[in-house]
Amino acid sequence: MTAKKIIGLLHLWLGLTSGLVVFILGLTGCIYVFEDEIREIVYHDRLYVQAENTPRLPVSILLSNAQQHLGKGYPITNYQISNAPSATARFMAYKSNEEAISYFGIHEYAYNVYLNPYSGKVVHIEDNKFEFFTLVLYLHYDLFLGKIGKQIVGWSTVIFIVLLISGLVLWWPKNKAAAKQRYWFQWKDSTKWKRKNYDLHNIVGFYFMSVTLIIALTGLVWAFKWFNETVQLVTNAGRPSKKLEAVFSDSAAFQPVKAIDKIYADIHRSVPGAKSYSFVVPKQKGGAFIANALFEGTDRFRFTTKQYDQYSGKVLRKRGFADKDRGEKLRAMNYDIHVGSILGLPGKILAFLASLTATSLPITGFIIWWGRRNKSKKKNSPSGRGTVQGKKATKLPVEKTSVNTKHLADQPRAQ
Repeated sequence: MTAKKIIGLLHLWLGLTSGLVVFILGLTGCIYVFEDEIREIVYHDRLYVQAENTPRLPVSILLSNAQQHLGKGYPITNYQISNAPSATARFMAYKSNEEAISYFGIHEYAYNVYLNPYSGKVVHIEDNKFEFFTLVLYLHYDLFLGKIGKQIVGWSTVIFIVLLISGLVLWWPKNKAAAKQRYWFQWKDSTKWKRKNYDLHNIVGFYFMSVTLIIALTGLVWAFKWFNETVQLVTNAGRPSKKLEAVFSDSAAFQPVKAIDKIYADIHRSVPGAKSYSFVVPKQKGGAFIANALFEGTDRFRFTTKQYDQYSGKVLRKRGFADKDRGEKLRAMNYDIHVGSILGLPGKILAFLASLTATSLPITGFIIWWGRRNKSKKKNSPSGRGTVQGKKATKLPVEKTSVNTKHLADQPRAQ
């Protein structure tokens, strides 16, 4: 058995093993690439209100209103305030159970409250646990199976990378005549659908291989801690990223000033050009209050994080993109590379097409395998040995085509 045949068998069985997971990842990836743009249209009524000339209410009052509508049983855990005059303020109450197995057990509840920042009135209350894009995200992330699903997704992605490499080996033309049909579609009116399916699998897969490979590799950063650390180690030329010491709040430093309003005023003043500001409420009494200044588009990864004393509002630490080492910078850019937003709209379109290609490869590959399997069965069956229902088979005329038969014989049969 030749090396190419061995690679062909490996490509076949790995493809059959991981095909369903790769299909799900590709399809959910297609949807999630344009999440922001779709949200702006579908959820416009909850994301925006009529801008007013009056000042917006203090964050502490908005927080109090949101908490009142949710009740004490659902404490606010984080919230987001936009710089856009017409944007609503969003407050979230979230609780998880990491010991649970499935998505629906891990995420006990997740509610978003959207408020009018001028009047403080509730615009919409959203059950984020069952929100469409949240479900798409976690189906993509762990198949709704928590830690087990995360491993399945991770190793399926590893297999997909092997499939891309082995597929390139199988695709590689043996001669110039074969190359003509490997680089572009040579379809005619007489071209059968099986040939078209074969070309879709090979030609489209070849042209989007580099992009799908980048998407797969960036996906592994979330799937495996060891891969994430290895990437950062390599980026830092063998030096691990410096671990930051934890900072804590001092309950004795409590001041009568509303700390949350002081924190918002500080980060708004220090990073005025941000699109929005997100805040994470500390779970422990000594925990630091985290505030992030967020950007959009090609600058999305350039966020600034500031940690505050939750009682006094004193700044404990500030870290911007420029303060990170090369490994940390690459890690911050990982999401933007994964969804293509680092290149703006063209990058997103490219990521969408690559994800669509990844979705199609298991389907076209399965059709190729199924067709060859049935063909092999027909050849080995008694009725396929020169007779039809006990009579001599009539010799059919051979259709003349421009297809190089030598090239077709050379094509890998295990794709």
